[in-house]
Amino acid sequence: MSIDDQPISVVIIGAGIGGLALAIGLLKQNVKFTVYEAAPKFDAVGAGIGLGPNALRAMELMDPTFASKYNKVKVGNTTPERKNEQFEILGTQEGFGITDEWTGGSVSHPKFERSSAHRKALLAIMESLIPDGTVKFNKRVRDIKQDHLQDKVRIDFEDNTFVEADVVIGCDGIKGLSRKAVLESRWPEEVAAKYVHTYVYRGIAPMEEAKKRVGVFGQDAKWWMGPRKGWTMYPISGGTEVNIVCFMYDENAWEGAQVTREVTREEMEAEFENFDGRLKSMLEFVKPIKWPLFHHPDTPTYYNGHICLLGDSAHASSPSQAAGAGQGLEDALILSRLLGLVRSKDQISIALEIYDSIRRPRAQGVVRESAQVGRAYYLIDPKFGDDLVKITEDANRRLPLIWWHDLDGDVKRAEDTFREKVSESKKSQIVAVSVIETPSVEPPLAAHTIAV
Repeated sequence: MSIDDQPISVVIIGAGIGGLALAIGLLKQNVKFTVYEAAPKFDAVGAGIGLGPNALRAMELMDPTFASKYNKVKVGNTTPERKNEQFEILGTQEGFGITDEWTGGSVSHPKFERSSAHRKALLAIMESLIPDGTVKFNKRVRDIKQDHLQDKVRIDFEDNTFVEADVVIGCDGIKGLSRKAVLESRWPEEVAAKYVHTYVYRGIAPMEEAKKRVGVFGQDAKWWMGPRKGWTMYPISGGTEVNIVCFMYDENAWEGAQVTREVTREEMEAEFENFDGRLKSMLEFVKPIKWPLFHHPDTPTYYNGHICLLGDSAHASSPSQAAGAGQGLEDALILSRLLGLVRSKDQISIALEIYDSIRRPRAQGVVRESAQVGRAYYLIDPKFGDDLVKITEDANRRLPLIWWHDLDGDVKRAEDTFREKVSESKKSQIVAVSVIETPSVEPPLAAHTIAV
């Protein structure tokens, strides 16, 4: 920065994957910030997480150390010939639907290498890259407001303290208050997330148990598809465990808040009555808790004034394409680069406008497509029905569009556009000042002949 620069104060709400990714990006851009987290310590919600090539590229562009550390803990398929496979599509019925005509569908790409990890491992890496004292815990947000007189954003916490900042980035997830602060005044109907009409059961099992009970099908990423139901399983924790997610389509509304519901083990097991016995044997490791899935299919803007949304607070998605976390990392990359260029408070709006124009169309497209893909995977999309060949072909068409997106191009476009808009703004200011400072000269009075 030059001596004429005015450093801005940045607050990040939420120390999840999105918030910490933004923090890592801002550190590399020498932007000062503070993260406020409601929990008493770092905590990972969920178990396994899948990251595609786009997510790994975002890590690398934010901080090469971030990418190299993740590469040490990530795990792919254990079978060498399935290295380039995201997952294999099978049926849920006895025999997994394998016949002379159908032996499984490979969702893969020759340049793709499967990558997944335990969320705790990813969070530990991110935590290691953040300086001590940067994250303030036990700070639950009560309110976020623009203070237009002071040109600040004020954040009030439940402990009756408050802070002010030049810009606030809401990384507080699907239930966070930042989305309300951005959307409620103009689009109140878009604040709350919408039910995807799906709930899931989750579990983690030792890899050895998966191999013992499911055989060779237990050691690599699989997606078993059945009518209105599905089961996915893939390696995590360095290949010592498998993550299990069982999907249940639910045509009803989810009553009450976005909270889990505990059921009896018998009730849960009854939902898998027609599944292959090998999968049913793995229910021992699945918790009888229904997790409802919600998403944000429409978000009209990612910012309002100097309050901005990132990650799930902006574009919570169903997990059908394993793309949600990757979109949050892309957000963090673009926003950190833009805020790194800001040299005064009046440039913040320019940065947020460009971030919105680049990230919102892509991220919202992923949200909508993920919901569509879910219906196909539950075999209820009339376009595909129960044709696993067509579903496999469609997945192989869709996923590369997410994986091989030109992030380097997005960064260049963001930075070039920012510089152009700042230059235009400065020229406009010079013209305005010039007009104000130029004295006006009254024209001489015209001579008048007065008739007598």
